[in-house]
Amino acid sequence: MSLLTTNSITVTTITVLYGGTSAEREVSLRSGEAIAKGLTTAGYQVSLIDTKDYCLSDLVKEKTDLVFIALHGRGGEDGCVQGALEYMNIPYTGSNVLGSALSMDKIRSKQVMQAVGLPTAKFLVVNTDDYQAKNAKEILISLGGKVMVKPANEGSSIGMAMAESPEQLNNALTEAFGFDDEVLVEAWINGPEYTVSILGTKALPAIHMETPRAFYDYEAKYQSNSTQYHCPCGLTEAEESELKAISLKAFKATGASSWGRVDVMRNSNDEWQILEVNTVPGMTETSLVPKAAKVFGLSFSELVAGIVELAIEKHNKKLNAVGDSN
Repeated sequence: MSLLTTNSITVTTITVLYGGTSAEREVSLRSGEAIAKGLTTAGYQVSLIDTKDYCLSDLVKEKTDLVFIALHGRGGEDGCVQGALEYMNIPYTGSNVLGSALSMDKIRSKQVMQAVGLPTAKFLVVNTDDYQAKNAKEILISLGGKVMVKPANEGSSIGMAMAESPEQLNNALTEAFGFDDEVLVEAWINGPEYTVSILGTKALPAIHMETPRAFYDYEAKYQSNSTQYHCPCGLTEAEESELKAISLKAFKATGASSWGRVDVMRNSNDEWQILEVNTVPGMTETSLVPKAAKVFGLSFSELVAGIVELAIEKHNKKLNAVGDSN
């Protein structure tokens, strides 16, 4: 089946979906506004739609050529919106349904990483149906005595907490269960944190994040003035090449595509440990993808325009594949 046919779309008008109802709503509002401004600078006609009180099926009435998804977290980053847009045959940015859903689920994505041999910290899955407080001590012992607790389907470090005593673990799990029925309990990684932004098939310059807080949490990401970002990241050329390679492999393993970000830590033995794949990472004034793109040589408007071009390429391939099968 050849993809070398003439089917294609032309994009002049773009709708940015942002806001929504997830726990990451406030970050999404900021991302959407920044993206809309960048796309306008790039020459597109742009409209913003907050999906909080919006019926998504009304998009078919909008005069739009493509949707730029700026929704973070549940409902926007987990394959739901992607599936609806697929059904309505509306082109959109970022990963498809499977890549979005699998990357969003911290537990399943970690299982996939293990299956393909990617380095990731030891972990256990705890759910509300069978967890008992008396199990906390056993969990801590099995994971080295100190852990990170993460809701399975949240982003921006929401609901995450560190625990090194049974009481702390029970409290952290109680909080995490407020967000999700399944929780990832991961062995604590004592080392620096890095992130690698992905644009198409290319890994952008890695960023090393430093915070005086216990870990790179929501406050460190969006509210603190003490968080430091290093890009260039301080690694040797060989070390950064290795980091980029495993990040690209993790991105591909979860089915992610077009653009996104992979978060990685380096443990006390200098071993890389994949944390997660983000398919709609933040695009605010303090976000990591724009920082990496700037060092790579792309302005913000060039970055968002590049993401649109990748979406057009993806949709054209889909059109051509369908055309060839008829």
